[in-house]
Amino acid sequence: MLESCRNAQERWGGVHLLIDRWLKERHELVKAYDGLGAEPGALAQNPKPLQEFCGLLVDYVSAGHFEIYEQLTGEAKAFGDQRGLELAETIYPRIDVITEKLLAFNDLCDEGECVAHKFQELGGLLHERFELEDCLIEVLHTAHKEKAEAQA
Repeated sequence: MLESCRNAQERWGGVHLLIDRWLKERHELVKAYDGLGAEPGALAQNPKPLQEFCGLLVDYVSAGHFEIYEQLTGEAKAFGDQRGLELAETIYPRIDVITEKLLAFNDLCDEGECVAHKFQELGGLLHERFELEDCLIEVLHTAHKEKAEAQA
C-alpha cells in the first residue's frame, strides 16, 4: 500500500498544492497503518498509536470529502468534462460506503472496542479507496491540467 502511495505522489505531486498536501497526508496515514499492523493484537495494550492513527484517518477522510472531491468536481465542470463527471458519479457512492466503514472503525476505537480483525479489514478498505481516488485524480484533474496548459 505504501508503494502505491508513493506512485500517486510521483504522478500528481506538484500539480496542485491541495492534492500535494492530501497525498502527503495519505502517505502519513499509510505509514501509521503499517506501524500498527505489525502487532494488531497489541492495540488494546498501547492505545496511543491507534489514537494517532485514527486522528490521521479522520483528517484524511475529511479532506477528501470537504476539499479534494469538491475541487476535482469543480475542475470537471469548469472544463465541461462530462465523462469525468459521469465517472465521479459512479465512484463517489463507493467512496461514501468506504467512508462510513472507516468512520465506524474510528467510532469503535473511540469506544475502546477496536479489535484486530477490524483493523485488518481496514487495510483493504483503505487500499480500495486509494485506488478510486487515484482514478478520480487521473481523470478529473490531470486531463484538465493538460487542457489548461494547452490554452495558456
